Amino acid sequence: MTGKILFKLLLLLFPAGICLPQEAVSGEYIFDRDTHAGPGRLTIIQNPGIDTLLNRHTLYNAKLKGMEGFRIQIYNSSNRNAREESGKIQADFISKFPRELVSYASFAEPGWYMIRVGDFRTKTEATKYLLMVRKVFPDAYLVPDIINFPDLNKQ
Repeated sequence: MTGKILFKLLLLLFPAGICLPQEAVSGEYIFDRDTHAGPGRLTIIQNPGIDTLLNRHTLYNAKLKGMEGFRIQIYNSSNRNAREESGKIQADFISKFPRELVSYASFAEPGWYMIRVGDFRTKTEATKYLLMVRKVFPDAYLVPDIINFPDLNKQ
């Protein structure tokens, strides 16, 4: 009978011993520094393919001379007088939106003249201005384009 009681007592105490809390370790002990050691050493172990991808990304962005984003296209034509029309449209835009948006005149083969405005990083940002521009230029629409890098110092 005492054997059964001893066995039951052992069964009750064994799980309690396993569940004891771990020993608390202070942060100073974890980051213990040897003040007499020399300069630190950092070893990074990574797949060499990561360096290749980073270099490709850097070269791609340098080749673009800008970044991918959106602009609002307000004029696009290949008529005989498209060059003069595009100049008039751009002047009209500058007079109505003097400082808010920058306009860009461009030419694409085989004879397309375009006026695009703004440098927007996201479609959401561009849509806000698109609604304003459509009040004056109802045929305006968003196009993906390579935009100038934004001025990060501007608030």
